[in-house]
Amino acid sequence: MSAAEFAAAQWSRATGAGIDPHEYRRVTDGLTSVADWGPSFVRTGLAYLERAEGAGSSVTTGEYLLTAARWFHLATLAPSAEDGRSAAAAADRALGRALVIREPGARRLTGEGFTGWLCGPADAPGTVVVVPGLDSAKEEFLDLVDALLARGLAVFAMDGPGQGVLAATSTLTAEYERVVGRVVDALGVPSVGLVGLSLGGYFAARSAALEPRVAAVATVSGPLRLDWAELPQPVRDIMARRCGGAGAAGEFADRVDLTDLARRIEAPLLVVDGGQDVIPGVTNGEPLARLAPHGTYLSVPHGDHLLGNARPDWLPYLTDHITHALIGGRA
Repeated sequence: MSAAEFAAAQWSRATGAGIDPHEYRRVTDGLTSVADWGPSFVRTGLAYLERAEGAGSSVTTGEYLLTAARWFHLATLAPSAEDGRSAAAAADRALGRALVIREPGARRLTGEGFTGWLCGPADAPGTVVVVPGLDSAKEEFLDLVDALLARGLAVFAMDGPGQGVLAATSTLTAEYERVVGRVVDALGVPSVGLVGLSLGGYFAARSAALEPRVAAVATVSGPLRLDWAELPQPVRDIMARRCGGAGAAGEFADRVDLTDLARRIEAPLLVVDGGQDVIPGVTNGEPLARLAPHGTYLSVPHGDHLLGNARPDWLPYLTDHITHALIGGRA
């Protein structure tokens, strides 16, 4: 794949994550090969760190740090695993520095198989956990976090095993409900809402089926099931890196199947899919919504994977769904 093709494939994801589209084009137009992706995005992130140091106000400093975190995170999409490890650590540090400024009450929570930031009021009427996917991380979905915070909820944006800053020291696990259970323990709340994005949709739905403290759940571009043999080679390569080898990745993919678990999801479930999201070997979420006792399906015809090109069509609906399911008339 050429640099231009790779950049085009990541366009919607990058802009959906909050990257300025004009700057994205300026950075990616200068790439001569896909190997330049990681270093170029890291350099852009470092430039924002420099801007943060010279900013004239704490508000501007925080904004630059958040932008740096986004660029560092997108650098992890490079094919080089080494680039990904160092960039993920840089994204984690930049996000932490930004939240210290922007969210003085934010708390870092770390436990077995998870780390992340809890934001929002201490007396929030509900708490939502945002679950990333195969190669996403807590730095990617900050607009979702902001939309949930605006509705008065507390939000824990996390990295789990094999995700984000933890990818350097752990591998993906299909039994994500165990991670969610430890997260709920650490949060000290009786129940949570879950929002899972891409492969995180599988993690969230599985957790909702097996962890009774999940009171609301939504998935975005989450798979019902995976077929390892049909997955595109780039996806298999990423999964192999995140699972510790091709054999482990194939075994992991075989575990990703919600067909039987869907009926055990008692919490209100919203499944969001993009009509243009067609990945070989991935079954979209309509059967999940149909099989779940309280499932609702939202398909956005022009939406792509993660629907970065259609956020107004689903993001307010999803955040309202979670809010109403968690706190109802108190919203």
